[in-house]
Amino acid sequence: MKGQVISGKFGEIIIRQKSNEEFELGELLIAEKEKTKILLQIYELAYGSQISQQNLELISGMRLEENLNIDFFDEKLRNYKIAFAKSLITIGENVKTSKVLPEFFSEVREIKDNDLIFLKKPSNPLFIGNLRTGSKVMNLPIFLRGKDVLSHHILLPASTGKGKSNLTSVMLWNLIEEDYCGLLVLDPHDEYYGRNGLGLKDHQKKEKVSYYTAENVPVGCRTLKINLKTLNPSHFGFMEWSIPQKDAISLFYKKFGEKWIESIILEKPIENIQESTLSVIKRRLMNLLDLEFDGQKLYCKGVFDLNSGETTIKDIVKELEQSKIVIIDTSSFPSNLEILIGSLITSETFRMYKHYKNKGELKDKPVISIVIEEAPRVIGKDVLEKGSNIFSTIAREGRKFKIGLIAITQLPSLIPREVLANMNTKIILGMEMAPERQAIIESASQDLSSDSRNIAALDKGEAIVTSNFTSFAIPVKIPLFRNIVKENQVSKIKKDFSGINIE
Repeated sequence: MKGQVISGKFGEIIIRQKSNEEFELGELLIAEKEKTKILLQIYELAYGSQISQQNLELISGMRLEENLNIDFFDEKLRNYKIAFAKSLITIGENVKTSKVLPEFFSEVREIKDNDLIFLKKPSNPLFIGNLRTGSKVMNLPIFLRGKDVLSHHILLPASTGKGKSNLTSVMLWNLIEEDYCGLLVLDPHDEYYGRNGLGLKDHQKKEKVSYYTAENVPVGCRTLKINLKTLNPSHFGFMEWSIPQKDAISLFYKKFGEKWIESIILEKPIENIQESTLSVIKRRLMNLLDLEFDGQKLYCKGVFDLNSGETTIKDIVKELEQSKIVIIDTSSFPSNLEILIGSLITSETFRMYKHYKNKGELKDKPVISIVIEEAPRVIGKDVLEKGSNIFSTIAREGRKFKIGLIAITQLPSLIPREVLANMNTKIILGMEMAPERQAIIESASQDLSSDSRNIAALDKGEAIVTSNFTSFAIPVKIPLFRNIVKENQVSKIKKDFSGINIE
């Protein structure tokens, strides 16, 4: 026994701590009621005493100032700690949202692995970490229903240094084993493949990982080259254009088709377009696409090219349909170029999956999820006020076509509330800033109204998983990615060695 229920109300159950025990913020407890168990979670801690505050201050002063040892009361009985807890679920023949209070004076105990045997590994698993109670990690891996979770969007909100990249790496590593999903990873820090360290390249099934980069291409990987002809005006929806500029771009695309960019750079004449408007469009496109024009010939210096890369986008989409993880190294690109490339691939994926749905073939296709960091760049309030883009379209409609987002951000408050609400799974890591915590709490799938302090207190690698596909908000501890890779390597060595015959 760790404590005893002494009072409270629904959502605020007050538990007195036993003197030789210790409560922690976020700790899970069990209160038994007839043939059921009520799962409780601590969200606040406080001191309690049978001695008045005035007398407590007097005793403290006498100890501090006079060095007197005053032991005229039984300290274990008169002074104690109390925890404020909320009911999460009631566990009986079925698991359901808790609607009852524990019995008055009922004992509470720490949770055990067999209390949550209903948290079984689903058929399409997405591993997140191990169950956590307070800071104690339990031997109970937490798996989400991957097909549902990925197609209905995941939000990873966290302050800097709380483990967003580690969590993403852990999820990607485990998804390599699965065939129900493909993932497009826009990697602005070039960290997931592991070009210069541990990464997905170290997985035993590394053939399921495709890596595209524009510079110093490793052996077995692919050069990122995209033909200019694959671009159309819709791919630039994330950029702010004036109405005359939009009209001019539309006219060029209508007249010149797939050569519309080249025609703008070459300043081919079209009636009713002002020279100043065309000049601005030309300059912005040349800067973004890294193009040069010497007055006669157009030169491509960066990712985009006139003579190669015709099938790059289609190749990437095909790999996603084959349940591969496709990593695009965007570390050498400015932010708007990264978004453009992501928009190109995502638009083609969305187009193909809509086509499959219309033909009745979508059910046979894997879920596809797009991992994008600093998500407010494409689904933030300021961006969406200027118009929609492919990422906001997927946030609204993607689930109907088995396409989802894994949106990573430090600032969820910049994302509109209706978009946050569409992110049906949130894996919340530590967040110190109150406005950011509040944005998450208000859009969570479970009631987290009393968890603001708990979220602020999360250490690196600790998280709370709130989802439409879980029965309660689950506290987890995410393992270190480097430990997973090293354990995998040790396991492989042992397996290889066990097959050697020594005579």
